[in-house]
Amino acid sequence: MKKTILLFLLTVVSLSSSAYDFLRPVKGQIPGGYNFWVYTPQDYFYSLEKTPVVIFLHGASLCGHDLNRVRRYGPLDAIVRGRDIEAITIVPQNPGGAWSPKKVMQVLDWVKSNYQCDSTRVYVLGMSLGGFGTMDVCGTYPDRIAAGIAMCGGTSLKDVSGLGELPFWIIHGTADRAVPIRQSKVVVEKLQESHNDSRLRYEWLEGGNHGTPARIFYLKKTYEWLFSHSLVDKDRPVNKDINIGMSDIQRAYGDIHSGTDDPEIIDGPSITTGHEY
Repeated sequence: MKKTILLFLLTVVSLSSSAYDFLRPVKGQIPGGYNFWVYTPQDYFYSLEKTPVVIFLHGASLCGHDLNRVRRYGPLDAIVRGRDIEAITIVPQNPGGAWSPKKVMQVLDWVKSNYQCDSTRVYVLGMSLGGFGTMDVCGTYPDRIAAGIAMCGGTSLKDVSGLGELPFWIIHGTADRAVPIRQSKVVVEKLQESHNDSRLRYEWLEGGNHGTPARIFYLKKTYEWLFSHSLVDKDRPVNKDINIGMSDIQRAYGDIHSGTDDPEIIDGPSITTGHEY
């Protein structure tokens, strides 16, 4: 009875304000899988099954077993800084080694079974090790991902044809010494040589180093571009109307609304489904 009352009160509080968001740590729920954060956006309790999903894959510096590390940069940090990202945002932590596409999909499946969301609008983006992971995930599951952005990465896939099946944007700095731009260029060349690049975009950031693309996570344009794609789009065309260049990156924080409250961290049952977390 007490649990029912608590769920009711939480629902009332949530529905009474469109600016009430949650950040939930999920640990040990997937045997042998990743731990992860799930962020529910401000209007989630209004959008529910229409809510898109963003998956962020971090770089090697955030690997480990301290889930708070993956909040140092990327979408969760952008949200805390004041960037509105109206999507369920999933941030898994890789304990070490290459990202596993299968394990990333296990995280997505867990979220889909515990949250209401739009399965036709799932997006993946990441940089460095996460850029490799993004290419590997999108190239392996192009039928499940609506669009992806891989920054300063590459791929471990021998067959990159899957990356030609979805809108995909590769971004790399020309002065990157940690992951040479050649890692991205070889993917572009393979897709071009096979005439499988109609949905591909690529951007070489002149003079950009390994850290330069990190600011892209804080750009409004980034999420506008991602959200403009869906699995149900006829022929799944790539949006070429939104551009991101060095000038955008240099003023990435310019329109962020600072001073907003941090998302509330919650551990407990899902308000919308009743599943235990």
